[in-house]
Amino acid sequence: MNILLTGATGKVGRYVTEGVLARGHRVRALTRTPGAAALPAGVEVVRGDLEQPQTLPAALDGIDRMYLFPVPGTAHEVAALARKAGVRHIVVLSSSSVLEDESNPSHQHHRTVERAVEDSGADWTFVRPDEFAGNVLWKWGESIRTENVVRTPYGRAARAIVHEADIAAVIVAALLEDGHAGEQYLVTGPEALTQIEQVRTLAKAIGREIRFEELSRAAGHEAMSQVMPPPVVEMLLDYLAESVVTPGPVTDAVRRVTGREARTFASWAADHADRFVADRSGSAG
Repeated sequence: MNILLTGATGKVGRYVTEGVLARGHRVRALTRTPGAAALPAGVEVVRGDLEQPQTLPAALDGIDRMYLFPVPGTAHEVAALARKAGVRHIVVLSSSSVLEDESNPSHQHHRTVERAVEDSGADWTFVRPDEFAGNVLWKWGESIRTENVVRTPYGRAARAIVHEADIAAVIVAALLEDGHAGEQYLVTGPEALTQIEQVRTLAKAIGREIRFEELSRAAGHEAMSQVMPPPVVEMLLDYLAESVVTPGPVTDAVRRVTGREARTFASWAADHADRFVADRSGSAG
């Protein structure tokens, strides 16, 4: 079986690459910069860009199944090219946001890709993770490393954030095993944790106290607007506010698809503890 992986150098894609290789299948990885891919030995790295579909035909040649990273602007053309090349099954990295209101920008982004793959005529599987555990790195990493503090609104917002390796494990199973065509997997961690509980878990993993400071919504909006556009900030604040009242879902998709329990956030924190520690010069370790 010949597998094409797009987004192979991403947070999920690297785990997917390792998982497919470990099961003895041929892996072709698409990347815009093959020289910087740093993928495992045995991976056929080819140049291509989902935003430039004209670069894809050679990469698609001889491919049976494909892992598709979500790029909505060209999704219909990419999916059509894949089907024309003979790809029989496309596994899409989607998002739990497709289950939310259609006005949600993330819903629009991911559902556009899903529809494109549905329209292609290929078999499909949609893997819809809830919030990535790795998001805490860009949200809180710098303030933990430099100040031992997390500042955020809605400290009691609770979600079952998911280890990226578990998302990848579901994708690998869907790519390599029969019986997943037409499935839509909502992938979560094993328990919903509040943001306060997440910070406590990180503190235990790195072996030092982390102070939690709750911001007002207005202060949170101001801080988040420095790195995100206003519509995304509003979406995230609404998401957090709702998660205080109604914690995010907890599913057994990882266990059902892979046969083992989902990894805990404590496991993720232990795996990435060094990313929250400054070296002697004060830069991230």
